[in-house]
Amino acid sequence: MLFPFPLGPEWTWLLGVWVIAEVIMRIVLLGIIPGNRRPTTAMAWLLAVFLIPSVGFVLFLLFGNFKLSKRRREQQEAVNHRVRSVTSDLSDPTSEYSGPEWVRSAGELNHRLGSLPMVDGNKVELIPGYEESIKAMTEAIRGAKSYINAEFYIMSSDYVTDELLTELENATERGVTVRLLFDHIGTLRIKGYRRLKRRLKASKIQWRPMLPLLPIHGQWRRPDLRNHRKILVIDGLLAFTGSQNLIEPSYNNPKHRKVGRKWVELMARLEGPIVPTLNVVFATDWLSETDESLEDQLRLPEQSNPGRVTAQVVPSGPGFSTENNLRLFNTLIYSAQHRISICSPYFVPDDSLLYAITTAAQRGVDVELFVSEKGDQFLVHHAQRSYYEALLGAGVRIYLYRAPYVLHAKHFTIDDEVAVLGSSNMDMRSFSLNMEVSVMLLGADTVNLMRAVESTYREVSRELTLEDWVHRPPLAKYVDNVARLTATLQ
Repeated sequence: MLFPFPLGPEWTWLLGVWVIAEVIMRIVLLGIIPGNRRPTTAMAWLLAVFLIPSVGFVLFLLFGNFKLSKRRREQQEAVNHRVRSVTSDLSDPTSEYSGPEWVRSAGELNHRLGSLPMVDGNKVELIPGYEESIKAMTEAIRGAKSYINAEFYIMSSDYVTDELLTELENATERGVTVRLLFDHIGTLRIKGYRRLKRRLKASKIQWRPMLPLLPIHGQWRRPDLRNHRKILVIDGLLAFTGSQNLIEPSYNNPKHRKVGRKWVELMARLEGPIVPTLNVVFATDWLSETDESLEDQLRLPEQSNPGRVTAQVVPSGPGFSTENNLRLFNTLIYSAQHRISICSPYFVPDDSLLYAITTAAQRGVDVELFVSEKGDQFLVHHAQRSYYEALLGAGVRIYLYRAPYVLHAKHFTIDDEVAVLGSSNMDMRSFSLNMEVSVMLLGADTVNLMRAVESTYREVSRELTLEDWVHRPPLAKYVDNVARLTATLQ
């Protein structure tokens, strides 16, 4: 018997209605869920709905829509249209870049999808030290004369960031306009959020939470959409971007401090025409949160080009319909002839990226991947591990950055031609759900700087072998495989 006790007529009737409703719901969702979704994502949602219909349906309503609101999407499209005209003077159709045609083709792809052009004459400095990058940003803020635009996924007022926040406050006192954005949910869950808000409210800083989730005020969306970008622009002349949030390196977490877990990052200090194009991304997000346009900041200030690097900003996220970062990453990886080095803390590729990487290794390209030995997010880390066998089998060399450190830097290099760094992981969340920003940097000089950073990773990592990996405990394989089922929904 299904029930150990007899059911009355009224309960039998209700149970029958419930069963019929679940069957109808399955049939209806079978034709709705696959629409405009990857087959793997659709299958994961359908699996949830068929196994646990009521719970799966509620989760789908909460998390199934990866798009921003119609208003935000229309704003993004309008900004893209205006950016093409506003920044037209930033791009010389006869760029001096003389590298391979496949690199120029990647640049044209980025321009069409993200509206931002390749620009010559930039100066690039990589800053791999955590506190060193905070100090560099603090010093830049101290020298600001007109405006400061700062946007970070996570912010905190703590012993590492205190001086930087103090300099932001001091800048407002000397007449500098300071605008500050941080992701609402990303920062809300960090210890000390109320202290940060009190400090900002007491200052003259103009600040807003990004993608606020406040149903009472009519601000509702899929709860796990994030603005994951990290951008700092000073006077339109100097900018910083990369993987680092404004928080101390253990993320204000006593558990992390107890085991000595710290985040390892990479930031870039940029000067030249690339700065106003990076400021376009900030201005887009500022417009979305405040309805204030910053178009007057988007033109290139009068200055000489301070360097020789050609660069291009690549915005991506649910405000775009084309997964700009994934298309760029695949294009560059398929174009590689000799060497690919990838660093991604959360490496959960979709099929297209997995095929691009394994195909590169199988056709003789030297491919290496740097990941953390022990991740900070259980499901993502185990989903990532489920791909190691396929990668190792194809010939990819995997280096595990020694625990307890979390290798959070996000970058890769292609041959001696291209380096890409920014906020984007190589996972499906970064491709579809997170608002991200990357910078493509061209030329052997910049690639060599990145390769020097990669060499420091290799020195403190252990290489994973296929033989060791296939002999890991059966329970570990089981957990990895189960986590992989959630990969498209994370």
